[in-house]
Amino acid sequence: MMNKSAGLQDGGVTEGSVQGRMLRFQRPHASVPQFTNSPTVIVMVGLPARGKTYISKKLTRYLNWIGVSTKVFNVGQYRREATRSYNSYEFFKPDNTEAMKIRNACVNAALKDVCEYLTRDQGQVAVFDATNTTPDRRDVILNFAKENGYKVFFVESICDDPEIIAENIKQVKLTSPDYKDCDKEEAVADFLKRIECYQMTYVPLDDNKDRNLSYIKIFNVGSRYLVNRVQDHIQSRIVYYLMNIHVTQRSIYLSRHGESELNLVGRIGGDSGLSPRGAKFANALGAYMRGQCISDLKVWTSHMKRTIQTAESLGVQYEQWKALNEIDAGVCEEMTYEEIQEHYPEEFALRDQDKYRYRYPTGESYEDLVQRLEPVIMELERQENVLVICHQAVMRCLLAYFLDKSADELPYLKCPLHTVLKLTPVAYGCKVESVFLNIEAVNTHRDRPENVDVNRDPEEALETVPEHI
Repeated sequence: MMNKSAGLQDGGVTEGSVQGRMLRFQRPHASVPQFTNSPTVIVMVGLPARGKTYISKKLTRYLNWIGVSTKVFNVGQYRREATRSYNSYEFFKPDNTEAMKIRNACVNAALKDVCEYLTRDQGQVAVFDATNTTPDRRDVILNFAKENGYKVFFVESICDDPEIIAENIKQVKLTSPDYKDCDKEEAVADFLKRIECYQMTYVPLDDNKDRNLSYIKIFNVGSRYLVNRVQDHIQSRIVYYLMNIHVTQRSIYLSRHGESELNLVGRIGGDSGLSPRGAKFANALGAYMRGQCISDLKVWTSHMKRTIQTAESLGVQYEQWKALNEIDAGVCEEMTYEEIQEHYPEEFALRDQDKYRYRYPTGESYEDLVQRLEPVIMELERQENVLVICHQAVMRCLLAYFLDKSADELPYLKCPLHTVLKLTPVAYGCKVESVFLNIEAVNTHRDRPENVDVNRDPEEALETVPEHI
């Protein structure tokens, strides 16, 4: 047992060290960033089929994952609710007065909801997803933001590559409710005419006239960027993120290490090697990945022995990331859940009450882990095909990012041993394929307990603890 704290020796606790239990632990303040500035409205700009909604959803997922409360307001959805049916591109003609009234009313309704979210619901970022292709429309939004004390950051997607536009129409627009049960060729023709309607009045952000605005221009899905007047930390993170994402077809494979010696006896953390079954899994993982026939596969591990031993069996080069190390359990490292309940019952209950934000004494919380893993996510967004061999808590955090899971759901995501998750990014989300490699392993997943009171009986506290030797 690692002697991580005075009073802890060989998995036990010396006499007197339990007095006061949790009261003896002085926790540092949270290391995650606290954003206290004015709320921000991210305003999308660009013609249809330029990936604005893709960017909106992806950016929202990222900001929520790092702890910045963010919500998308898609004006197209407001329009669909207002009209109930879509007839043709003529609705979007600039001289269609009646349609323009409806569209303006939808903008106002969406802005009203943005105000409620940022004020009443205390959201931090609202993403206003619409074309916003005219200076007049952008002025409406700027005036709205000024009246309410919000910052504004424009994200303009500019694309003149016909292949990218055609692929976006095919992958996304043809599945829109506007074209439900429509002939594909007719739908494409109509949508192209819709784009022409917007082109009549489209005025891009001007590098001179709009030099006082904060914005990023993205050209042809990331071939070039132009950034102007970044105001604060949150905008700089938005820019950094947007400059790292791409739309290349690829797959990301997430796998835990093979079963470890400490897994067998139910001890958390530590740095033990693989069990015999864990070694078999490592070989099976190598065979599975070779069967995927990926010539440019990159393999990442943590600095811990069990992930490195798993990667060694693949027979390929791999890169070690300290950021991928398992969550630090502090004074509870290498203890069983039964030992934690016996020696630190209050701590055990506090973790059950808020598993995402609970920080092990002298260790980490899931919230800390998300911040530690942000560089990994950024690099995953930059890369193409990657296999990440990691740990249970780490895999939960990565999976929560790709699947847009909340902080409440994240610590309870099931990431069993000897199972590979193949993630394939699609238009507005991520396809997941779970592959069990037929090597048995212990269960390390502990379900959310019903009773989380600090005065609960030990039996209740341990009800959901998985079996071990």
